[in-house]
Amino acid sequence: MIISSATDFREAARRKLPPFLFHYLDGGAGAEQTLRANVDDLQAVRLRQRVLRGSDQLDVSAEWFGERYKLPIALAPVGLAGMYARRGEVQAVRAACHRHIPFIQSTVSVCSLSEVAAQASKPIWFQLYVLKDRAFMRDVMRRAWELGARNLVFTVDMPVPGNRYRDLHSGMSGPDGPWRRVLQAMLHPRWAWDVGLHGRPHDLGNISTYRGHATGLADYIGWLGENFDPGIAWQDLQWIRDEWQGKLIIKGILDPDDARDALKLGADGIVVSNHGGRQLDGAMSSAQALPAIAEAVKGQMTIFADGGVRTGTDVFRMLALGADGVLLGRAFVYALAVQGQAGVEKLLAIMEKDLRTNMVLTGVKSVAEIGPHLLAR
Repeated sequence: MIISSATDFREAARRKLPPFLFHYLDGGAGAEQTLRANVDDLQAVRLRQRVLRGSDQLDVSAEWFGERYKLPIALAPVGLAGMYARRGEVQAVRAACHRHIPFIQSTVSVCSLSEVAAQASKPIWFQLYVLKDRAFMRDVMRRAWELGARNLVFTVDMPVPGNRYRDLHSGMSGPDGPWRRVLQAMLHPRWAWDVGLHGRPHDLGNISTYRGHATGLADYIGWLGENFDPGIAWQDLQWIRDEWQGKLIIKGILDPDDARDALKLGADGIVVSNHGGRQLDGAMSSAQALPAIAEAVKGQMTIFADGGVRTGTDVFRMLALGADGVLLGRAFVYALAVQGQAGVEKLLAIMEKDLRTNMVLTGVKSVAEIGPHLLAR
């Protein structure tokens, strides 16, 4: 199969993965209206094509929190990434470090913080959920700091899990899930051999380290459901800001007033995100929400965005809408599932080429020059 885009990686991943894993990654909440809107609204953004602008020397780097990265892209925190390739988070962090972009490790990763950090040539970023178990949160923040993480991405848009109907149909959840997952694995021998057999342990590494015993896939949904905290409010986050010595990025912002509240809290950055359409079906797409948020807090904090990003053109669009950087989620996991580290690096190379082409055709010489003036009115 010829791979030329994230769409090609998605199709290859669909063929390779057991359905419960593919649909867990690919699906969203409810009727998946917001999931589709993330892609459709971003692709509907029109750009101003400019000519004869002399854009032969291009700078595609971006600077965040005093560090310069080779692309304005970071690999987003994706739960269970280690189920999509053998020790998936390790392969992903190697790809990110080789391309000199950030890797953000999920709280619910298969590989533990220590395993991933040991394979990273650059400090990782770490993502944390709002959980009832404050002792776990303190423990994992301490371990992340000791392992070199200085940027904490704190996810606030998941006080309760979204209604993900596709997971019931696929076997990811539900009472008949365990035997269906085993059967699906048997029918996908390439995945079963590479990940199912040789990618063990299939464990939630960070949670197991804290609990002192294995927390596997069968415990995953139940543990999360029991530990999400629907009662959390902005004032409850102050202890995290006080305790975390590094940069704090609040992930899951869709409203300008929430962006202002994050600024009041002392956050250094935000991620404009609807959790990939996996939480509130009917919520605004990231592309819709981003301009008003940028108008409210641009220049006062670093603005990242995710949701529907599949190409370098989509990265350019997010930057033009007001983002300072873009988080890549599903797209990189599709590539990871198909070709591991090499697949992620190939996808990033494809996206960099797209980005450079767009910069030439819009007449800008650096990522810093991309902004709303390049949107077609």
